[in-house]
Amino acid sequence: MQLGIIGLGRMGGNISRRLMRAGHQTVVFDRSHDAVDHLKADGASPANGLADMVKQLDKPRAVWVMLPAGAITETTVNELAGLMEPGDVIIDGGNSYYKDDIRRAAALRDKGIVYVDVGTSGGIFGLDRGYCLMIGGEKAAVDRLDPIFKTLAPGIGGIERTPGRDGRDPRAEQGYLHCGPAGAGHFVKMVHNGIEYGIMQAYAEGFDVMHRKSSDELPDDQRFTLNVADIAEVWRRGSVVSSWLLDLTAMALAENEDLSHYEGAVADSGEGRWTVEAAIEEAVPVPVLSASLFARFRSRRDHTFADKLLSAMRAKFGGHAEAKIEKA
Repeated sequence: MQLGIIGLGRMGGNISRRLMRAGHQTVVFDRSHDAVDHLKADGASPANGLADMVKQLDKPRAVWVMLPAGAITETTVNELAGLMEPGDVIIDGGNSYYKDDIRRAAALRDKGIVYVDVGTSGGIFGLDRGYCLMIGGEKAAVDRLDPIFKTLAPGIGGIERTPGRDGRDPRAEQGYLHCGPAGAGHFVKMVHNGIEYGIMQAYAEGFDVMHRKSSDELPDDQRFTLNVADIAEVWRRGSVVSSWLLDLTAMALAENEDLSHYEGAVADSGEGRWTVEAAIEEAVPVPVLSASLFARFRSRRDHTFADKLLSAMRAKFGGHAEAKIEKA
């Protein structure tokens, strides 16, 4: 298939590359000329703007917007809507707020343009590992775009199949799922990221407890000097708390066990806040998720080893620019 891609940053560029590896054609645009040139060298067709991209795409067109949530995505979607025609599809693969998706889909529906939201998880490793995709939008459009989603998803790989799934949607075990109407994909991804906050916080706090077991504040006979890098590694091997986040934790600790190059001021990209807001609207208690969000706020005033570990995980899975301490 042919797909336009706007935004060639940490994930957009690799989405294009993964599609091209499988024989799909991509037309790409980014404000960074260097980013466009790199994708052109890999086989993509460059566009010098949105209008040029739309002209290069065959009808019915499909354009994937991979930009930060907020004004830049809003502006881009609106500009595209003025250039596209009935039957064309605009895909927002970033981390937009699901209520914005619902609003945009309704506005574009009046013009005959289809809006699809895709919660995309996989970070900077997606090129080789694939992306877990949570999709919202009209069934006909999602079905038409299935070759794109199937290529981007990781596939079943070496993960054991879940017993009892006979008769269920086979796409889920391939790593992508049509979750529901417009907004449903980003809603599921929002909750996914809220859960991610909680898991990361649990790891960070646990490793902080072990890190401080050698504290002078403890009795001499109760102090242990624990090798947290090796503990992370052994937990990866058969432990019930093993996960990809633990893999990345082990990687970060092996590189620098005291994480001294991280300041420990942990950023949040919005989805954790939105998850807590949704829980409030639904009167669902989420003490773990809300506490993990508030811990990130606190980290910007008081930096602990746990905070440094959170920063290290964010840097590893998403390439996020966490605050680091510059070496003299």
